[in-house]
Amino acid sequence: MSPRSQSFLSHLAALVLIFGGFFFLVHRGPNGVATQPAASSASTSAQTAIVRAKLEAPPAAATSTKPAHAAVASAVKSSPKPITQKPVAKKEPAEEAVRIADPYPFPPQSFATVNDATRAALVNILCMPRTGGTLPPISGSGVIIDPRGVILTNAHVAQYVLLSKSPEINLSCVVRTGSPAVARWSAEILYIPPVWVGAHAVEIKAARPTGTGEHDYALLLITTSLDGAAFTPLSLGFPSLPFDTREAIGFQGDQVVVASYPAEFLGSQAAQFNLYSASSLTTIGQLLTFATRSVDLLSLGGVIEAQSGSSGGAVVNAWGRLIGLIATTSEGETTAARDLRAITLSYISRDLGLQTQFDLPTILAGDVAAQALDFNTRASPNLIALYMGYIAQ
Repeated sequence: MSPRSQSFLSHLAALVLIFGGFFFLVHRGPNGVATQPAASSASTSAQTAIVRAKLEAPPAAATSTKPAHAAVASAVKSSPKPITQKPVAKKEPAEEAVRIADPYPFPPQSFATVNDATRAALVNILCMPRTGGTLPPISGSGVIIDPRGVILTNAHVAQYVLLSKSPEINLSCVVRTGSPAVARWSAEILYIPPVWVGAHAVEIKAARPTGTGEHDYALLLITTSLDGAAFTPLSLGFPSLPFDTREAIGFQGDQVVVASYPAEFLGSQAAQFNLYSASSLTTIGQLLTFATRSVDLLSLGGVIEAQSGSSGGAVVNAWGRLIGLIATTSEGETTAARDLRAITLSYISRDLGLQTQFDLPTILAGDVAAQALDFNTRASPNLIALYMGYIAQ
């Protein structure tokens, strides 16, 4: 072979090596693992749509919300008030919620099974003024999340349980179950966010309170069983719902059971003596955020539970896990015209960690009776005093 031919073959071999190495590097993953060629843009977009959803602030058309607890004597309507949630920038990937794939190692349950378990753990919280009491009667909902009798509800419902411990308020609160609701237990505060009380105590006598749902959660602890006017020892093992505090565990289009004790369209007598629980099967709409780029609120549409009295009600997924707590509803003459919203268990647990340094599972892993005693010894007197300043005005 001539020198010129050898030179040509050498250059050809070098070119093959160069292009081969370039192809290898382009199709190599960040950790040095070879990857498949990228799918077409249409295919990629379709797959992403299945597992991702935009986090949005509440739409401008429904910027007013009202706490979903009910005054028993007369329904409480709230005036429109702009929501303080801020929209997240539209282009950044951090704004997208990503679904957890195969969240549980077991299949979804039937609607009947989830509905029965949800109703068994659902409670009604009824607070009535004693003679000379200064606050109106209210009715709200809650859900038992621990067999020791820990109830998760809204702060705007639990604040009345807090105030019922003050002899100056003359308010009596009971925890009811069943349909119609029957008084079963008394309860005390396990935790209510002082940051929420500090922001909303001024509204304690307002006829039309409003709120966004931010920090609007509380934990109660059942302390005593009621048998008519008598007290009986508590039985162990309250019916309770397991919960899931993972991020984005509830996603757009997912079917959920919504349950509560709605009371807005009932008269005073019916709310006190003939109050029934309600439950619906619906789908999650928008995923909403308090501008932290996390899923903090679930939009549930205009179901029958979109009315006062539903605050503290349950939102349960197909696997029987509590994933949301009913907090607010937008304005509307009928429930169909409203948008019911629930704060997520992931938000509640995350915010508990910020407020107390302990998330929800950690709190429930401890001695809840001791924690309740500590909170009511250290924090409750100051919170009640804050309320008293506004009630006395």
